[in-house]
Amino acid sequence: MTFRITPAPLTLTGRLVELRPLERSHHDGLLDALREGDLWKNAWYTSVPSPEGLEAEIDRRIGLVATGGMIPFTAFDAEGRTLGLTSYYDIVDDVPRLHIGYTWNRPSAHGTGTNAESKLLLLRHAFEELGVYRVGLTTQWVNFQSRAAIERLGAKQDGVMRAISRYRNGALRDSVEYSIIEPEWPAVRATLEARLARRA
Repeated sequence: MTFRITPAPLTLTGRLVELRPLERSHHDGLLDALREGDLWKNAWYTSVPSPEGLEAEIDRRIGLVATGGMIPFTAFDAEGRTLGLTSYYDIVDDVPRLHIGYTWNRPSAHGTGTNAESKLLLLRHAFEELGVYRVGLTTQWVNFQSRAAIERLGAKQDGVMRAISRYRNGALRDSVEYSIIEPEWPAVRATLEARLARRA
């Protein structure tokens, strides 16, 4: 299969969640999601923007679409409530590979199956429609919740990148790199589908 990602609008729909192309009109719903539980304060080690920085973050992600650097999505639940953001990024045609990340969701969505289904939708599209060979997932060493969620997917830990960048507060950040490669995808898909079937 020829790998080619274009910035054309792409909507991925499941039973619990729908991923729609990020638009500036999503600002108010995302702001509401941010303010639930003061996400930007309580998850300081994540990519969650502050309310004041949300508009700039939306513009940044949309701007990367034009360069082929990112395909950002807004996540909505089955009732149309805005949950948060996620993205394809670090897109490399000649491997081919990409990353899934820059993901955050409102706290009340945690444990509802929406994040698992989002990952299923994104991974299935990447492996089965785009023909990628490797999907990467990166999180911060101190983000134990994210690390556990990635490991539940069946992703393999590739290593720890020490002092790779800085947090907003200036502290050095260690990141953990995971990946799923194409031969592993059927088992990962089966695991995710089984988890979601228990919520039917």
